[in-house]
Amino acid sequence: MSRPWEAAPAGPAGAMADRFAALVPEIRTERFRLRAPRIGDFPIYARFLIDTDLALASEEDRRDAWLDFCQIAACWPLRGYGSWTVQDRADTPLGAVVVNHEVGDPEAELGWVVAQGCEGQGVATEAARAARDHLFGQMGFATLVSYIDPVNAPSIAVATRLGAVRDPAAEARLTEHLLVYRHQPEAAP
Repeated sequence: MSRPWEAAPAGPAGAMADRFAALVPEIRTERFRLRAPRIGDFPIYARFLIDTDLALASEEDRRDAWLDFCQIAACWPLRGYGSWTVQDRADTPLGAVVVNHEVGDPEAELGWVVAQGCEGQGVATEAARAARDHLFGQMGFATLVSYIDPVNAPSIAVATRLGAVRDPAAEARLTEHLLVYRHQPEAAP
């Protein structure tokens, strides 16, 4: 099925998109580069947004994931912070660090996702640590939270490695059954 809305822009529109992307701060770690999201990164973000492989998703789930992806990308010009795509030194996208303040959430969230086949390689931990440190250091954030499904053991492990601690008071304010892991600047170097 053709999905022209998922095609990367070309010509002057593509050049304009590149100029906007250049405004997003780039972060480098020992192994990775965190850069602005691009349309071609949608499958990675979709993995964060829906609980199935994009190829197996219904058209409705894919559409909803696309709209959420657009909202995530729009955080940069609207809020002055947002998400990064994580890529290796060969420019291969490996995952994303998602920074967003979704409708209904009491606080801004730091989340992460890795591309299929990149699990267990420290991508999420290294990238999320770099993004968190940037948000606390250069952006002046006082705190961040990670909303995590209680059955998502890999994300709980990442939050713990980052020094985040469970916040039962924040969990009690949610309408969904999620764990809230709080990140504090003290945990950042």
